[in-house]
Amino acid sequence: MSRPRKRRCCRRYEGDRVYKPRGIPFRGMRTLVISLDQFEAMRLCDAEALDQEEAGRRMGISRGTIQRLLYSGRKVIIEAMLHNDAIVINLKESEERNAGLHTHQRKCRT
Repeated sequence: MSRPRKRRCCRRYEGDRVYKPRGIPFRGMRTLVISLDQFEAMRLCDAEALDQEEAGRRMGISRGTIQRLLYSGRKVIIEAMLHNDAIVINLKESEERNAGLHTHQRKCRT
């Protein structure tokens, strides 16, 4: 039996949830899903230029987990760009995991 999944702290995301290539109709387009965890790891490391250790501290997870999130998230992004696929950010899973919890209860460092 595997261990229970550790709660991860992610900034509330209120931007667009779907990104697709311009000029290609969404109907029939393949969609690739990226989790909010992957998105947050890429935001912290790539957009805010934090090192993986600091990003892990902010999300409340290990550096190794950050590395795995970055690898899998970047893989989805590049695959979508290469094959003209849509990208959907999955907020549902994160909302269900963190339902009813406040930031200070999750020990988030935002």
